Amino acid sequence: MTHRIASIPGDGIGVDVTIEARRVLDAAAEKYGFSLEWTEFDWSCERYAKTGAMMPEDGVEQLSGFDGILLGAVGFPGVADHVSLWGLLIPLRRAFQQYVNLRPVRLLPGTTSVLAGRKADELEMVIVRENSEGEYSAIGGRHNAGRPDEFVLQESVFTRVGVERIIRYAFDLARTRTKHVTSATKSNGLIHSMPYWDEIFAEVAARYPDVRAEQCHVDALAARMVQAPDRLDVVVASNLFGDILSDLAAAITGGLGMAPSGNINPSGEFPSMFEAVHGSAPDIAGQGIANPVAQILAGAMLLDHLGETVAAQAIRASVDEVLTAGETLTPDLGGTSTTTALGTAVAASLR
Repeated sequence: MTHRIASIPGDGIGVDVTIEARRVLDAAAEKYGFSLEWTEFDWSCERYAKTGAMMPEDGVEQLSGFDGILLGAVGFPGVADHVSLWGLLIPLRRAFQQYVNLRPVRLLPGTTSVLAGRKADELEMVIVRENSEGEYSAIGGRHNAGRPDEFVLQESVFTRVGVERIIRYAFDLARTRTKHVTSATKSNGLIHSMPYWDEIFAEVAARYPDVRAEQCHVDALAARMVQAPDRLDVVVASNLFGDILSDLAAAITGGLGMAPSGNINPSGEFPSMFEAVHGSAPDIAGQGIANPVAQILAGAMLLDHLGETVAAQAIRASVDEVLTAGETLTPDLGGTSTTTALGTAVAASLR
């Protein structure tokens, strides 16, 4: 079996960590009897600086025939964040109907949490973030620019189709875990969108009587994530709330350098895209000290999605083994090893 994978290293440390993720994925392919056919694209802020576009006009068409996409990270000084995100990441998510942003987090072996006394079995959860609408809408605009009465409008979009399918995905996922779903809401402050979200959550929950369902205001949920993370398993949230909560979840389970994510098209009609949660960290790019674990684990999620589940689990086990040994750690993990050394160690453990 050959899987055609598009690689978009992007900017900053995205380039550094993608090299190591590909090293590990190739080792897994060799060991478990499948092939990965890589095609690399230079779509990035560097390309934007040269051409005025993060990707070519037919970028979506170019990627549509691939089985999956491995994305590094985008963002670099001199290019505004909204330009880099809306020029590449968000258009791909929406064109390929990647309406699930899946962000699993766990406290990995050999690492410690910023939460004192918390053990690994208390720090494992997954954030299911709506990835195609919600608060990240392009509807709105700036009016009366430069005048004293200047104002902006930013509209949120919540459709029945969009809300129902992401909540249903969360409940289906919960059935494979602890059968517990927590919904992030803010219906005491957002008068239209969140009561609507809550209504649909209740409707979907009624179809899953075997799954424990609860709602929690997002501010209280953030507090619970810090004070009682063991009370959470599957958290489903809107685009903005899910984005914020997943960064918090990563922070309490070892940091953003350890957290992978997937932009999932559940039907398989279009390619799904996998990436680390962290950004491009241009201040340390090219220095060989970036932690590649998040991108390696994103690669494992890619293999899971492609049906190569044994290889994916082997990658996660190899990451655990290397981190437990503690001999090859990057500076953020308290070691002195390079990005390449850590990636090579994981690949060697896998073999």
